[in-house]
Amino acid sequence: MDSIHNSATIPTIRLAEKKDASALLDIYAPYVTDTAITFEYEIPSVEEFASRIEHTLERYPYLIAEVNGKPVGYAYAGPFHDRPAYDWAVETSIYVDRSHRKNGVGRLLYDALEHTLSAQNILNLNACIAYPAEDNDPHLTKDSVRFHEKLGYRLVGEFFQCGYKFHRWYNMVWMEKHIGTHLTNQPAMIPFSELRSRPSFSPDALSNGKI
Repeated sequence: MDSIHNSATIPTIRLAEKKDASALLDIYAPYVTDTAITFEYEIPSVEEFASRIEHTLERYPYLIAEVNGKPVGYAYAGPFHDRPAYDWAVETSIYVDRSHRKNGVGRLLYDALEHTLSAQNILNLNACIAYPAEDNDPHLTKDSVRFHEKLGYRLVGEFFQCGYKFHRWYNMVWMEKHIGTHLTNQPAMIPFSELRSRPSFSPDALSNGKI
């Protein structure tokens, strides 16, 4: 079930800042130590995590979902590939506090992320997802693929036994969603740092999709 049960717990969406690194790292750390959702082996330092946030915000959105002022999830985009021809494609990532999963936080974050990326003239959303090679894996389920399917992503490829963690080999799948029209003369991608500096941009609009 993917719905918000109580209006008092409906998250608000805002931009991340470097100072959020510690709180977001608290959300991310269990994914590193306990799951194969991320293939990262070691929990990054707060300083490293803050640097990642700052670097992402130069070109892409980095969003936080909060409940009563406490971060309960975050989502961001990154380059699909560094070459300019790929400017209109991004890789999306999302992590939700495990005590707030399956209550709508992920959908709200991804909706806000999608609206923001659309305002940047982004067309292709790509998700790189770890996938269990067998059922009943203790560190990984197929929930992420199901979540992305609900949001309109489609499976476009699978790589087999390409990630190694917890003395197990994992597959990886790519899923894709198109959010715009591909044209012969395509409008340029707008870096997020430029978008947020425009007078028309309102951080308060992140929660209602009116960027």
